[in-house]
Amino acid sequence: MPTLNEYLLMGGLLFAIGLCGVMIRTNIIVILMSLEMMLSAANLTLVAFWRFGGGEGLPAQSYNAQVMVFFVITVAAAEVAVGLAIIVALFRSRQTVEVKELRSMKG
Repeated sequence: MPTLNEYLLMGGLLFAIGLCGVMIRTNIIVILMSLEMMLSAANLTLVAFWRFGGGEGLPAQSYNAQVMVFFVITVAAAEVAVGLAIIVALFRSRQTVEVKELRSMKG
């Protein structure tokens, strides 16, 4: 059975890969996917702390981390919907999704 340290290492690794993707890449779609990876890493650590912090079989107040994960997933879904709508609008007006070519929002 994996330990808490292994889950935290995996969450940190996912977060670091996502952060590198946001900082290095120039494609907006890849940046959006990297942000989602960072949110997934945060969810993994929240659930790991809940599981190893005595979250099993306790009263309802111990489910705070799971509720937080639910809200993070909801916000991530809304972010993807809005982000993809903006990306599609930018692509239709500029014919590119590269950050270097999009210096202003003006057409």
